[in-house]
Amino acid sequence: MSDKKLSTTYKLLRKMGFNYSEEEYGQVSIWRVVKQFFGNIRRKRLQNMMDWAILEPFNPRKLRPALLRKMGCKVGENVFVGDNVRIDLSHSDMITIDDHAHIASGVRLLCHQRNMSNYCVGDDYAKLGYIIKPIHLCKGSLVGMESFVMPGVTVGEGAIVGAGSLVTKDVPAWTVAMGRPAKVVKEIPHRKEK
Repeated sequence: MSDKKLSTTYKLLRKMGFNYSEEEYGQVSIWRVVKQFFGNIRRKRLQNMMDWAILEPFNPRKLRPALLRKMGCKVGENVFVGDNVRIDLSHSDMITIDDHAHIASGVRLLCHQRNMSNYCVGDDYAKLGYIIKPIHLCKGSLVGMESFVMPGVTVGEGAIVGAGSLVTKDVPAWTVAMGRPAKVVKEIPHRKEK
């Protein structure tokens, strides 16, 4: 894309209120922004439906997983989704939730965040690019209430994330992790034969 066209796109998107970093303007067109905007409106309406109180008996295991699928997430069978769970609407197609996974109330699944790796004194935060990576909640895992799962994280099979955790790194299968940032505090034992 030419510098002149890049500059025009940059100025127009800024006037519209979009705050993409300058690095991203080579990848962003007005059409893409408009398409994403209306897609997000649709996904937000679906997300708001997840908390309809009148359907509460069906919400956690039927309605909410079905709505996550409609938003673009890959959701397995017998998934439990608590109330007030929020996903990254712009990147919902990057979220995979395997069979029998549990997501407790208030959890946030985020597939993008600002790239702070080269952020220095005097830099403009608004010009930083993004890290965009998928999230995978494996079979039988649990993410506890009010936890945040950040980009690129895999919560392994049978793993448990404690309530209020900030998960920035993978959680190995059959472990318990908790804290901010979440760290493995226990390995789940095998059942002893009698």
